[in-house]
Amino acid sequence: MDPALYKNFVTPRHINYHYFFSPAASDKPTVVFFHGFPSNAYECWRHQVVFFVKHGYGVLAPDLLGYGGTDKPTEVASYAKSLMAADIISIMDKEGINTNLKVYGISHDWGVLFSFPHRHTNTQPLRGCALASGLATFYPSRFAGFAFLAFTYLTPNPEFEIESFYQGYETLAGHECFGYWHFFKEDGADKIIADHMDAFMSILYPQKSETWLTDMAPRDKLKTWVLSDRVTPPPSYLTQEDFNRQKAELLKGGMAGPLCWYKQYATGVVVQDDKLAPKENYIVKQPVFFGAAHEDYICVPKAILTIMKDACPNLTVRDYQTDHWLQLAAPDKVNTDLLGWIESL
Repeated sequence: MDPALYKNFVTPRHINYHYFFSPAASDKPTVVFFHGFPSNAYECWRHQVVFFVKHGYGVLAPDLLGYGGTDKPTEVASYAKSLMAADIISIMDKEGINTNLKVYGISHDWGVLFSFPHRHTNTQPLRGCALASGLATFYPSRFAGFAFLAFTYLTPNPEFEIESFYQGYETLAGHECFGYWHFFKEDGADKIIADHMDAFMSILYPQKSETWLTDMAPRDKLKTWVLSDRVTPPPSYLTQEDFNRQKAELLKGGMAGPLCWYKQYATGVVVQDDKLAPKENYIVKQPVFFGAAHEDYICVPKAILTIMKDACPNLTVRDYQTDHWLQLAAPDKVNTDLLGWIESL
């Protein structure tokens, strides 16, 4: 990603965003990339950005709130998806990415949002790729389609209750998945992580994908791992240079901002925000692409596909034998599949 193509822009709510932008060639579409936890635009999307720029596509890839060169407020309310979605729209407006162009939102992890069908009485919706889902809900006319990698779209739920969510998702997945959230919501978790960053990075990017099943998904396991300073070798798709660069970025910016993406569920920010969502936009009418990572033991494809089929009726699914980080582990296949999907529409 060419450093010369990065810009800064202060949004109407006085938040500075740092982002990559390369305009489209002639009549090519534009893709907008939304990264997840705990990445920035480069760490998450470097392989995809280079690929789509080479093919003449317009590319917008912001460092999302709390990450990279973008501001990092520590007030949880600042991370409401409606506010962050408005930030992105203001950047798109600034760059002339308007309704006259074909625009596709592509997201991973917290960059998306998935929903549990209401017929599952013990389950309630939660955000996965929260920001892309917010855009689908609040600004659907600005996008021709959405792609969700690993995690998926979530319909708004003004009655969201987190313990019911945990139980319902566990039923669908077949095992506990979100035990690590309890640690992320603790006061002081950001400082613990910063003091044990090697261990934290090691479990986020383990050599063996099963490590998430045993040491991240169950409650209390992640905190124990981090405090014990356990480390494993990085996966084959992540070099030591990659590891060190992302570690340095997280230490520089701190973890308080990134953890706010989780804390919004413990503070009621999500529930209040979902009350603002237009009900007519709960179902995504545009084409949707889902990339299923079959060695992801938290974003479990069988659970997510059960969830998203009702909310995304025009759904295309592609399968990957990778862990959670499919865009890093299988970049060529992800790139080819995304390009093929867009060009088929």
